[in-house]
Amino acid sequence: MNTATNYFDKTTALLQNIRDTQLPHIQKAAEICANSISTGGLVFLFGSGHSRMMCEEMTPRQGCYVGFYPMVHLALSIHSDIIGANGLRMPLHLEKFEGYAEEILKSYKFGPNDAFIIISTSGIRPIIVEMALGAKERGLPVIGMCSMPHCSEAKPAHSSGKKLIDIADVVLDNQCPPGDCVLELDGLEWSVGPTSTVTGAMLINMLRCETASLLLARGHKPEMLPSHQFVGTATAHAAEEQLERFYEGYRKSLAHLFQ
Repeated sequence: MNTATNYFDKTTALLQNIRDTQLPHIQKAAEICANSISTGGLVFLFGSGHSRMMCEEMTPRQGCYVGFYPMVHLALSIHSDIIGANGLRMPLHLEKFEGYAEEILKSYKFGPNDAFIIISTSGIRPIIVEMALGAKERGLPVIGMCSMPHCSEAKPAHSSGKKLIDIADVVLDNQCPPGDCVLELDGLEWSVGPTSTVTGAMLINMLRCETASLLLARGHKPEMLPSHQFVGTATAHAAEEQLERFYEGYRKSLAHLFQ
């Protein structure tokens, strides 16, 4: 089990790096989120490909609350068939198209109190850079989540010459090495052991918890999505009632998108 424990040790070291280096950035990002949610705005989350998972880790997820909106574009994130109609080639190709993110943004009516979290480990894909630029052009604050080592070393892929780290108001560093994977094994030309899922989910949850704390301090009690897995009839019934309150609160939070 030396390889498994080696991956565990390397990944937990990255988590410790987050603890040691990212708290000030998480605080700034949480303030953006709390400012948005407490004033009736939405915090949009966008990520293409695997980064979509971080959007769904924020919401809908047990322990989440009204105010976050996952902007999940299926053409960029449904690729589990690998080949065929829902294969991997098409999303990877679409990520390179300039102008595509703007077409997605045109589908929404953003409000003055909205904000964005844009997630990409590389931070250079044209779809990511254009989404960040489009959000900023609309006057919305942008929180970026990426690998600073990867994004800093990689060449820009967007015609503007910019990367996510050049546009975002706050950057959360998921601490992943260039290429994401942390293990090299004899006999394999390519590394194994990706880490961005683990470190990204940690950042998302730290941000969620800190934002909730700030909201409560401002007198704004967030409408929670409860766990459905409680044991006991009374608790389960209470959870069902809270779930309905969450649905209704979430529905109302979207009102300005359709005006």
